Amino acid sequence: MGSLRADIVLLFCSLGLILLVSTSSSLDTSTAILVRVDQTGKGDFTRIQDAINVVPSNNTESVFIWVKPGIYREKVTVPADKPFITLSGSTAMSTIITYDEAWISVESPTVSILASDFVGRYLTIQNTYGRGGPAVALRVAGDRVAFYASRFIGFQDTLLDDAGRHYFTNCYIEGGTDFICGNARSLFRKCHLHSVSEKGGAFTAQRRSSAAEDTGYSFSNCKLTGAGVGTAILGRPWGAYSRVIFTLTYMSGAIQPQGWNDWNNPSNQMTAYYGEYNSWGPGSNTRGRVEWSHQFSLDEASQYMNQSWIDGRDWLRPTPSHFTKFSALPDPAMGNK
Repeated sequence: MGSLRADIVLLFCSLGLILLVSTSSSLDTSTAILVRVDQTGKGDFTRIQDAINVVPSNNTESVFIWVKPGIYREKVTVPADKPFITLSGSTAMSTIITYDEAWISVESPTVSILASDFVGRYLTIQNTYGRGGPAVALRVAGDRVAFYASRFIGFQDTLLDDAGRHYFTNCYIEGGTDFICGNARSLFRKCHLHSVSEKGGAFTAQRRSSAAEDTGYSFSNCKLTGAGVGTAILGRPWGAYSRVIFTLTYMSGAIQPQGWNDWNNPSNQMTAYYGEYNSWGPGSNTRGRVEWSHQFSLDEASQYMNQSWIDGRDWLRPTPSHFTKFSALPDPAMGNK
């Protein structure tokens, strides 16, 4: 068995998936060009950004970048003109992308996804800057972006879920202050959100600024934990029309009884849209919630609870089942390393 075929088989056996390997190119997203990143020098590249750079502008083929286990200390950007990229580790615990920069500019996040039709799998993305101010681990600003079984770790503004339609499932998200923020339209399913704030932290700060914007965050079948009892709120409005919904979610005692905060601006109470449905756990008791939040019926909640909220049936796609060699990439002048 050739080394390429053996490596692919080992990867997908470890993920519990079945695949076929082909050597023919196709525009079908069921087929992808495989690019391997390995710090030991046994792949096509040793740095993740170098693998992304080789993808042509206005790419029309699926590219599967397989990142071998390791700690990759680098900032990574997927530019807006490079769609159809999948970035995958083998497990989130073994494949770590890390940096430690405070928010200075849009180039500060550890990882920035600006392209559409991106998939991230089995990755840890972290910003170790600490508690000194905003420090983004992951910024997502492309449309039709999905993350599976990944971990995002920081303190303030860990996940800048900025713009576009996004899907996060089986992910772990950790922070202290507004650690899921931005103005995307996103569905979080079966995710674990953990607040490390010792007092007054907010899980979300959604930025919807007008009733005309079709944005907001929906959390369904998730788990919320924290550093102590009564140390966090569910959200506060970064934008006046902020919209966040929690359904069928376990809420630990870390959740403060009031649940939500108007960010010291009472006028936000008239426009922010915060709702809950059938959550459970010691922090889910709604009797102490702020009176301007909503307790949904099933009919009211159902529109936010599945992939239709993000039009996911139109763009979420399965893992490729066929793979072509890296040499099939259209710009060989970029070369292998």
